[in-house]
Amino acid sequence: MTTQPRFNLTSQSCEDCPIRHRAVCARCESDELAQLDEIKYYRRFEEGQTVVWSGDPMDFVGSVVSGIATLTQTMEDGRTQMVGLLFPSDFVGRPGRQGSAYNVVATTDLVMCCFRKKPFEELIRTTPHVAQRLLEMTLDELDAAREWMLVLGRKTAREKIASLLTIIARRDATLNLRGITGPLVFDLPLTREAMADYLGLTLETVSRQISALKRDGVILLQGKRHVTIPDFDRLLEEAGDDSDGGMPV
Repeated sequence: MTTQPRFNLTSQSCEDCPIRHRAVCARCESDELAQLDEIKYYRRFEEGQTVVWSGDPMDFVGSVVSGIATLTQTMEDGRTQMVGLLFPSDFVGRPGRQGSAYNVVATTDLVMCCFRKKPFEELIRTTPHVAQRLLEMTLDELDAAREWMLVLGRKTAREKIASLLTIIARRDATLNLRGITGPLVFDLPLTREAMADYLGLTLETVSRQISALKRDGVILLQGKRHVTIPDFDRLLEEAGDDSDGGMPV
């Protein structure tokens, strides 16, 4: 996505956090931030590194600060399906659950703001702002999952690619406090192979559809990942979404 300055793990304060306006702490007052600060720590993961394996116990929960991660499930015969993407400000882990339901893998270099699970669970019970925001994020995630069922089940290959691009463009604009008017510029956080896995398409189909969108002027492409969207409304039309946003972010 848009290039971010390297995250300083030693001097970052909650008040200056780049995801503060969207993360689980978004509604917290200063005293509540101080409580979170007492139980937080940062972890950095390299591209391709597994954050947690499905079924393994998790002694932390947390938010993605920078980078992208994937959620995957592996069947008994070894087949793997990507079932979700984690962008900056997205929450990882479930309070009250011992282990992870999915493999979480860093798609890019990743920084997470982690909270020790037991103290965080206690904080939810005593801090309404944290509990309220976590509920909002959970419901947004549920809505997004339902909309994604439509993408995978009913949309054409071209519409699937356009839908994924709209999600990435919206998240990039929101995280950087920009609107979606005018040209949108971002770096794709996924390889074309990963896009194919996520969308249930072949690599050849993904490449062909991206080339078609570029040829038709829906997107501009520099290299394989640097994307410019000249007209976001046109991209929405290509995705089969309505003009007021279609898929939630």
